[in-house]
Amino acid sequence: MPVQRRHDPDYRGFASDNYAGVHPEILEAIAVANGGHQISYGEDAYTEHLQELFREHFGPSAEVFPVFNGTGANVISLQAMTDRWQSVICAESAHIHVDECGAPEKVAGLKLLTVPTPDGKLTPELVDRQAYGFDDEHRAQPGVVAITQTTELGTCYTPQEVRALADHAHSLGMRLYMDGARLANAAATLGVPLREFTTDAHVDVLSFGGTKNGLLLGECVVVLNPEAVRSVKYLRKAGMQLASKMRFLSVQFDALLAGDLWLRSAQHANAMAQRLYQGVKDVQGLEIPRPVQANQVFAILPKPVTERLQKRFRFYTWNEHTGEVRWMTCFDTTEADVDAFAAAIAEELHAG
Repeated sequence: MPVQRRHDPDYRGFASDNYAGVHPEILEAIAVANGGHQISYGEDAYTEHLQELFREHFGPSAEVFPVFNGTGANVISLQAMTDRWQSVICAESAHIHVDECGAPEKVAGLKLLTVPTPDGKLTPELVDRQAYGFDDEHRAQPGVVAITQTTELGTCYTPQEVRALADHAHSLGMRLYMDGARLANAAATLGVPLREFTTDAHVDVLSFGGTKNGLLLGECVVVLNPEAVRSVKYLRKAGMQLASKMRFLSVQFDALLAGDLWLRSAQHANAMAQRLYQGVKDVQGLEIPRPVQANQVFAILPKPVTERLQKRFRFYTWNEHTGEVRWMTCFDTTEADVDAFAAAIAEELHAG
């Protein structure tokens, strides 16, 4: 019996770029990789080719390890970069601190040292609030600075800002890790190659996000500095992030990175966020508290308005106390989707 469609394929929400389906070019790539037998656990032709492909974008020293999801990429990376007695400095709003159910601490066994930030971005000065107590056996030793690109608040680090953080971390004997769940959106915002704010800015290890940019599933741990890690392949297996049919993870990144699909999709998502911002920024009763730099728009609304809107379009409340909400756009968000949402926002605000 054929599978029945159980959802409306024309519905679009603004809750998360994880809500979107799979980009048609990615589905085609998966079909290409299907058929016949390939060696499992990453010894297939597609995963082998992935090493070459990532080096084209990130430089000749890059080594890539596909994993299932973003939390897995973060945990494996941070485990590989730290000793058991070390800690990781991150923004208070960081995904590894707020949205991963404590996995970096519970699974990786490390301590997160958080810093409040006004815009989600760390600076060398903010890092120094937690980068102390070296050689003090009573304090978890700071070993890694972790940043997110783009940040959880929708802001984007410039290459110069990343380089300043890397240089500062290295001067203290620490490493720099970049959570790149929306790395493509950052490149689209900055208008520069991926390596300019990663490899060339002296990032040691990063995750490269795929799921939020049109993949079925999959992220990659990308080691840029081999001296910054150890035993990644063993940690990936022990951390339950090693796919047996790895070719189907890897071929998706081939489709994403071999051409410009990664950039096209990110540019479109960013453009739809800008369209939404332009469509609502002058609506009376609404406040946009943060710059719109990628595919996230934050707004402050009266709670009754938010509740009515959420019955029409799915999105999340970011801060219950302030009434701040977050709207996300995706590779498949259309201009019509955005315009309909903007009209609904104005309608509900005018209704009081």
